[in-house]
Amino acid sequence: MREANRLAYGLAAYAYTRSAKTMANLGQDLESGMVSINHHGLALPELPFGGVKESGYGSEGGTEALEAYFNPKLVTQMT
Repeated sequence: MREANRLAYGLAAYAYTRSAKTMANLGQDLESGMVSINHHGLALPELPFGGVKESGYGSEGGTEALEAYFNPKLVTQMT
């Protein structure tokens, strides 16, 4: 994990394992915008596509791509 995370880039990471514990650790600890474990399935339009570090900021695709265009606001009113 340390070797993968030391890189200045983090677009996509792929890993193969049979261990459920290792899968959970990879998903949580890898510094990458996309992590694919035991398959190569990252390029679907309904999924977010984006990286971290020098691989970009934010996502495109999926509902996550819309977040940059919204400013949530709470408005309360009493009559």
